Amino acid sequence: MILIDYNDKRPIYEQIAARFQTLIVSGVLEADEKLPSVRTLAVELSINPNTIQRAYTELEKDGFIYTVKGRGNFVKRDEGLLSRQKERLLTELEDKARTCLKQGVKRQELFDCIEKAAGEVMV
Repeated sequence: MILIDYNDKRPIYEQIAARFQTLIVSGVLEADEKLPSVRTLAVELSINPNTIQRAYTELEKDGFIYTVKGRGNFVKRDEGLLSRQKERLLTELEDKARTCLKQGVKRQELFDCIEKAAGEVMV
């Protein structure tokens, strides 16, 4: 469910948080579903529990999860959050597309790239 890419320039906690965001937004993780405990996920990924805790803290701050003392972390389903996340992603894509076009990438190349990415998406 969570894979760490050690070649990725982002910190590990950001990679973990981003993957959980994707799983939540896409509906793979459902509302009120319990996330793995910090210790369990740390052992599974062979990383420091503090890294997992930091990812969970970021997810909670961004409104993707909530914590119940003594019980763990759970998925928070908020349609407003999902639409804001989608809008943010589309805005980022627009910005990248503009940059590509300004630097000589052809429209068809952009379309082909999006089609390729859509074919490779794994949730």
